[in-house]
Amino acid sequence: MEKVKAALFDLDGVVFDTEPQYTVFWGAQCREFHPEHPGLEHEIKGQTLDQIYDAWFNGELLAVRPLLTQRLNDFEREMDYRYITGIEDFIDYLHKQNIKTAVVTSSNQVKMNSVYRKHPEFTSLFDAILTSEDFEYSKPHPDCYLKAAARLGATPTECVVFEDSFNGLKSGRAAGMTVIGLATTNSAEAIAPLCDQVIKDYKIEEYGRIFSK
Repeated sequence: MEKVKAALFDLDGVVFDTEPQYTVFWGAQCREFHPEHPGLEHEIKGQTLDQIYDAWFNGELLAVRPLLTQRLNDFEREMDYRYITGIEDFIDYLHKQNIKTAVVTSSNQVKMNSVYRKHPEFTSLFDAILTSEDFEYSKPHPDCYLKAAARLGATPTECVVFEDSFNGLKSGRAAGMTVIGLATTNSAEAIAPLCDQVIKDYKIEEYGRIFSK
């Protein structure tokens, strides 16, 4: 506990239980524009919008990007941003331990404004909120987590990263930080090789495990 100065959280699948909703959204888009590739929505889990566009919406499909972006913005405006079980109490626990907290997300400000409308208290939970506009490189590059650590005045070895996606886990590890994997988007077995520990939520009994090393 004494060496941990900052806890850095991804957003979707880590703070909010939103990944099932994104699977529904992208499932509909993929069936419309890539009917030849069933199940594509599961393959693109955890990828940024730019990564999805670069891989699957080029060439003849380049023209549909504005339509997809508008659909996504509309969808995110109405999403159910339900907290992962125990996250609010866990954040309170961290602050009582004088551990700073930050959200480090590939989401943009348009989406975050939707979050703030649904959860006016959100900004008071964290010491910093970093979005895609703050980063030069996307996950799995470590840029976002290194910038978050610097913002909070912590070194990488003083930070714990909470992630659920493969790219996010790789990003935290590349930054040289302790990585806790949330088995919310992918199975515990699948993410275990990319993190130091795996948890399913933030119930009080998990606290000891998180800070046991």
